[in-house]
Amino acid sequence: MGCASCATNKSGQPKGCKNNGTCGTDSCNKLTVFDWLSNMSLPNDAKPFNWVEVRFKNGRKHYYENTENLTLSIGDIVATQADSGHDIGMVTLTGELVKVQMKRKKISEAPEKKLKIYRKASQRDIDIWVESRDKEEAMQVKARQYAIDLRLNMKISDIEFQGDGSKATFYYTADERVDFRELIKLYAREFRIRIEMKQVGLRQEAARLGGIGSCGRELCCSTWLTDFRSVSTSAARYQQLSLNPLKLAGQCGKLKCCLNYELDAYLDALKAFPKTSIKLKTEKGIAVCQKTDIFKGIMWYAYEGEWMNWFKLTTVQSNAIIALNKAGKKATSLEDYADELSATTDTKIDFENVVGQDSLTRFDKPKRHKRQRNNKRKNNRKPRNDHNQRNKRPKTQKNAN
Repeated sequence: MGCASCATNKSGQPKGCKNNGTCGTDSCNKLTVFDWLSNMSLPNDAKPFNWVEVRFKNGRKHYYENTENLTLSIGDIVATQADSGHDIGMVTLTGELVKVQMKRKKISEAPEKKLKIYRKASQRDIDIWVESRDKEEAMQVKARQYAIDLRLNMKISDIEFQGDGSKATFYYTADERVDFRELIKLYAREFRIRIEMKQVGLRQEAARLGGIGSCGRELCCSTWLTDFRSVSTSAARYQQLSLNPLKLAGQCGKLKCCLNYELDAYLDALKAFPKTSIKLKTEKGIAVCQKTDIFKGIMWYAYEGEWMNWFKLTTVQSNAIIALNKAGKKATSLEDYADELSATTDTKIDFENVVGQDSLTRFDKPKRHKRQRNNKRKNNRKPRNDHNQRNKRPKTQKNAN
């Protein structure tokens, strides 16, 4: 969701919003963490945590040790250690909350190879970084064309330059194993830099590129979602959603991650429901479940052979009939339970507008034109009786004599 108006300026500050890395564009708001401990002071004997969280392009984050004891704050551009050379990133988190994030992501504070922060980025570092990022879009177009010419079943989804411009990482997606040795030679000969190929999944690709979901908001995977739990069609069945792949699939082509958000609540509510495959035995006949309403706790049953007549029962009534059947008894009929339900639930609640809000349907009626209102006003006037008016006139002097 990046834009050119809010990209990083040559001085290291954002061009557009001047929000110091907390705006909603140019990947600034991807997977951000609010530092709710920033206003709290440490105890007297405690030392501040010496690790820093640094974000790179499209939400890629790493944790570095501040061995030089630099005074860093959120939004600072720093030069960090890389496998070869150095990389340029933005500080997104400092202090004690970094320890919590590292513990949550299972990152050890004493790894075999510690990465450290060299220094705050100079103007020359930022110029090289910005110049390298400007090459990525044109290079991506050429890289895709070369992959098509070699007839490789892969898609180059994104390119990320290292901060010093000496290396480029090509992110690609593929359904099967791809032999891209010839492609790497072609890239190295054409672009004259070190090449690294990294395969990502379809969900990781959507998280890197970002986008707008069907709900109208930015994708969860590109803003706050960090763990990708497996999503199955059973989640849609439990929530009584239609198994339409066009509606259930996200931009990555997989099932939407949000299908898991309310699944636990649905599973807890379904514990009170009997299985829909259980048939109710009554003296009038055998009834089969036709439909359920999870929110209201209601089930609809119909007799075999009379599929058009549905009877509404609560989960308590359905479980009571099932308990009778297990005891070897039959219920009288579904009508008795349906009449009992209607007698207990036939209460209408009228809500009063205590907030003073206007009606949502106040704009439904079309406005009448001024000419129509004037014509209606004229038609509603009382007609004048000219005969009575003439009779009320005073008599002339001749008639009076």
